[in-house]
Amino acid sequence: MGKTKIKIDYSKCGPEGNVDPRECARCLNVCDPCVFLRHEDLKNQEEDIYDPKHWKITAIWPSVCTRCLKCVDVCPENAISIKW
Repeated sequence: MGKTKIKIDYSKCGPEGNVDPRECARCLNVCDPCVFLRHEDLKNQEEDIYDPKHWKITAIWPSVCTRCLKCVDVCPENAISIKW
């Protein structure tokens, strides 16, 4: 089994995209091994560091991905792609 590569298109999901990860989070909810992490987008300077407005989702643990493609199927913006 080769290495799993998970790509998220941030022009569709995240601070630059149409979907706010705080409101959607569908990939987080369907991923049984918990590959994804929702976190503050560190590239953006926030006015209030205790109440960040810019969030993104990152595939932190692709090595535990089961390749079920549930995250790809559930993403409303088709922002996730998986290759192996």
